Amino acid sequence: MANQPKNIAPSTYFVSQNRWLIVLAIFILIIYLLSPILTPFLIAAILAYICDPLVNRLCRVGTGRYQISRTLATVVVLAGLLFMIVSLFLILIPLLQKQSVLIVERLPAFIETFHNRFEPWLQTRFGVDLNIDSAHIQKIISENWQSTGDILGNVLKTAGSQGLAFVGVIANLLLLPIVLFYLLRDWDTLIAKIGELIPRKWFDKTATIAKEIDQVVAEFLRGQLSVMLSLCMFYSIALWFAGLEMALSIGLLAGLLSFVPYLGFALSFILALLLAVLQFSSFQEIIPVLVVFGIGQIIESYLLTPYLVGDRIGLHPVVVILALLAGGQLFGFAGVLLALPVSAAIAVGLRHLKQSYLDSDVYSA
Repeated sequence: MANQPKNIAPSTYFVSQNRWLIVLAIFILIIYLLSPILTPFLIAAILAYICDPLVNRLCRVGTGRYQISRTLATVVVLAGLLFMIVSLFLILIPLLQKQSVLIVERLPAFIETFHNRFEPWLQTRFGVDLNIDSAHIQKIISENWQSTGDILGNVLKTAGSQGLAFVGVIANLLLLPIVLFYLLRDWDTLIAKIGELIPRKWFDKTATIAKEIDQVVAEFLRGQLSVMLSLCMFYSIALWFAGLEMALSIGLLAGLLSFVPYLGFALSFILALLLAVLQFSSFQEIIPVLVVFGIGQIIESYLLTPYLVGDRIGLHPVVVILALLAGGQLFGFAGVLLALPVSAAIAVGLRHLKQSYLDSDVYSA
């Protein structure tokens, strides 16, 4: 405040000196307030960022008047993406439905085995008497197993009781491909217009930082997608060889959730172990499933992640987990989607800030 002009009010001077910080704070506040409706837009923006290089490559196909237009390339990429997503759901939903039915059908036998074998052992060793009424549990399951397996029926019942929320979900699903089409078609134009708004004296530095962020995020996304695909194939094939009936669904789940460090592995491992216990009658038959997940964790930690992802994002795994949890807590599912790109951007900014500090007179003094 020492250099404040005498004819300017303190509030006006403060705003003029911190206008960009104020704009950033207002922008973050708006994002936070609008987070409930931003999910389809953020998902579309992330998908457009990932698919933009593919659209650019398609646009370079051909020459002259036979060259593929940006709009046609966008339609082709969008159709391929929708086909992949629909195919994935068509595979997963029947598998999960069949899986739920198998669990419900085999649970009474497992309870009966536990009652006959393990409950006497617990009572002899520790004096614990669980008093499990297996007949009553079996009766409840037999009366409700059909409704448990009917996923579509449960969804329709939920839609009937919470119609407004269901309409919102459907609206977001219908809005997503529309927003994605326009963002993907106009992505380069939007980036160029944003660049025009940057003050010229900051443009070079901003462009350098943005280029570094783009390289970090793009390499991380490509590497992570490669890891996810590799793990889907490994777990599906290995669990099939181990004799697990739901090998494909567990393999897809383990691969798709692997972008969350350790959490995806833990959830898929617990589910696979539960299914193995219900399917197999002895511990020796469960051992191959345990071996598969042990080998899978070694392959992911020491081969796939170091070579395909490496340290591209520049964040410790604990920081990655914290960023995902913080993003989910603040902005819901949209926050989870943006957690890693935003963390990568912050990491790049902190590296530049650190270098500026090391080059400053304050550090060298």
